[in-house]
Parts: sequence; C-alpha cells; structure tokens
Amino acid sequence: MAGANTAVEWLASVAPDPEACRWEWERNPLGIALLPAGKAWDVLILPAGLGYATLDVLTRFLDRPGPVLVDFGDARMGFFVPPGTAARWLGTGIRTAGAGTWIVVPYPGRSTGGVRWLVPPDGSGTLTDPALLELAMHEAAAGLAREEDG
Repeated sequence: MAGANTAVEWLASVAPDPEACRWEWERNPLGIALLPAGKAWDVLILPAGLGYATLDVLTRFLDRPGPVLVDFGDARMGFFVPPGTAARWLGTGIRTAGAGTWIVVPYPGRSTGGVRWLVPPDGSGTLTDPALLELAMHEAAAGLAREEDG
C-alpha cells in the first residue's frame, strides 16, 4: 500500500487543490479523478492494438516503463511521457494530452469499472522516454504489419 500512497501523492500533486483531489478520489465510488496533463506528465494515446504491441516491445528493453492506462473496452492506451511531449509529437493516429487538457485517472491500487492501470505509477515520477516509445511503436507497427502480411 505504501507504493500506492506514494503514487497517489505524485498524481494528486498536479491537481489545482491536491488535498481536495485526494479527499474526493478516496471517497468517489468510481475511484477516478480528472487531472490536468502538461504539468508532471503528458499522455500519448495509441489505438489498443498498437498500444499493446508497443508495451510488449518496451517491456523487453525496460524493467519498468512509465505509467500506462487503458480505457473502457480496451480501445485506447495512454503512455505517460515527459511534459511538453504532446506539443511536439507528430504521428498519424496518435492522440495527445498535454498542457490545457485533462484526463481521467484511476486511483492507484484500486480497480475501477472503466479506465485502469496496465503499468501503475510507482510514485517516483518515472515516465516513458518519448524517443524510446517512438522506436518501440515503429517496431510494434512493423510486427503487426508482418502478422497481417503473413
């Protein structure tokens, strides 16, 4: 539970009122909070097929990538990357959440009926390097193309 508490503190630190965010988050039956992107992290949002393949590639090279969310119905995945990444990202089919956007974030260590963590935050501030994520996406896309062709 200590890791979850540290992760809660890290995530809530970006809220306009972190104490109110923690209070609401812990009492909200859905176990979710709406948090601003662009302060401690941005989010790159991939279609799930590419996202799962990309996460597979990343975990072959990293002990632990940054936090990764998956949405309702496993349609999209969100990779937490350093702030400012969204403003510079160019990529077809990739959505971004950066400064001026908000995302739904589940409480770490608690399952919800919708958005959930595939790689929960550990509270250390670890994020996925966008250059490494891009390389993993290219490798994943190539693998998916080979599967379609073969």
